[in-house]
Amino acid sequence: MLTFIVQGFELDLRMVGDMGTLPDSLPIFLLPDVPLNYETLEIIAPTAFAIAIVGLLESLMTASIVDELTDTSSDKNRECVGQGLSNFVTGFMGGMAGCAMIGQSVINIKSGGRGRLSTFCAGVFLLALCVGLGPWVEQIPMAALVAIMIMVSIGTFSWQSMADLRKHPRSSSVVMLATVVTVVTTHNLAFGVLVGVLLSGIFFAGKIAQIFRLTSTASSDGRYRTYVVEGQVFFASADKFLQSFDFKEALEKVTIDLSKAHIWDISSVSALDTVVMKFRREGAEVEIIGLNEASETILDELALHDKPGGIEKLMSN
Repeated sequence: MLTFIVQGFELDLRMVGDMGTLPDSLPIFLLPDVPLNYETLEIIAPTAFAIAIVGLLESLMTASIVDELTDTSSDKNRECVGQGLSNFVTGFMGGMAGCAMIGQSVINIKSGGRGRLSTFCAGVFLLALCVGLGPWVEQIPMAALVAIMIMVSIGTFSWQSMADLRKHPRSSSVVMLATVVTVVTTHNLAFGVLVGVLLSGIFFAGKIAQIFRLTSTASSDGRYRTYVVEGQVFFASADKFLQSFDFKEALEKVTIDLSKAHIWDISSVSALDTVVMKFRREGAEVEIIGLNEASETILDELALHDKPGGIEKLMSN
């Protein structure tokens, strides 16, 4: 209706055709006419990486939302592989990289489209609009498309999320607001995604670091003590791990039980090395038990306390 009004009154507005020419034929296979060298890769790599990250995250979020709305489950790995292969192939046919779209998917589901047929029809109809009906589509005013996108935003936005800001965990609300503010101020979705992911990682590390406990029991004669470590030992909890031991207690043997813990990184390995070294320096024999396979592997590769010259290396560091 807006298109008819604009054309009927011959209003001077920007049309779709003013933004560029729509394709008038089906895509054909061809190689990009660019030099295949390191300089070309250096130019396209940053943009390609940003598009890949944003597209991957949006596709995963779309799949999760669709699963929730339709009470189904999907193979996320298959989604990612399919998107990657299709984006690779479409580059040889003059196409651009794409990903799943949350707004369109939600509207499609709310309109009753829940199967593969709805996706197929959407693709065919879009192809017909671009290739077969291109001259007609070029007459659509850009203002009409902007209005449609505004309605898509209004229709897909969860207004309840504004009220739930007080109910949700503070960290989740901070991540959401920081992502939105970054996207709006920079006009770059990749920056918003990066800020959101980094903040989520920081908050997650801080939360996991709190889920840590160390208890100990001593033998009746006070010569032996067993420390039981529970939780995740990594860079954020390594200091707490170190501070939980009493190195001044006169002991003959110390047993560190890690059956309820997991060693993750070099910081946790270094902390364990330090604990063993301090106990041995006080004259106590140290035994580590209960390591799971992954923790044992990383200790075998990085730990120094049981390697020849390891104590000297630790003292020098």
